[in-house]
Amino acid sequence: MDRDQILVKKTYLTIIKNSLGSKMFRSAYFKKNNKIYDVTRGGALSCAFFVSAILYLMKLSTDIHMTVSGLEKDMKKSGWYPIQILKQGAVIIWEPNSKKKRSHSHIGFYWGHKVAISNSSKKKYPIKHNYTMGNQFHITKIYWHDTLN
Repeated sequence: MDRDQILVKKTYLTIIKNSLGSKMFRSAYFKKNNKIYDVTRGGALSCAFFVSAILYLMKLSTDIHMTVSGLEKDMKKSGWYPIQILKQGAVIIWEPNSKKKRSHSHIGFYWGHKVAISNSSKKKYPIKHNYTMGNQFHITKIYWHDTLN
């Protein structure tokens, strides 16, 4: 089927919704110094893997990433740009939170009605949650791609 015939936004949103509870993003392995490592730590650090896999599947990024910074660079090169107002399907990045002992950024999707979908470091799979996680995490960036219009 030709990409022009695919309903990209509807398919994209459906994939995000259907990912809820999926364990498929739990592990990604790398080899360094002849040792194999699960860089996602069994799903605890899978947020970038989760988001980038969906973007890559929908041809909205060029590769799958294990870090938010690497994914963000790819997104910018792939046509994603910052916006100010949340839209369903936007990619959101939360700041690190030292109170919660999280020293790295977190990434996920805005679902709408103050709800986001991202990988839970506790449950180790994608979940729906409040978009500010109960006012504990500040959104630092919101990205949009015109293909989703």
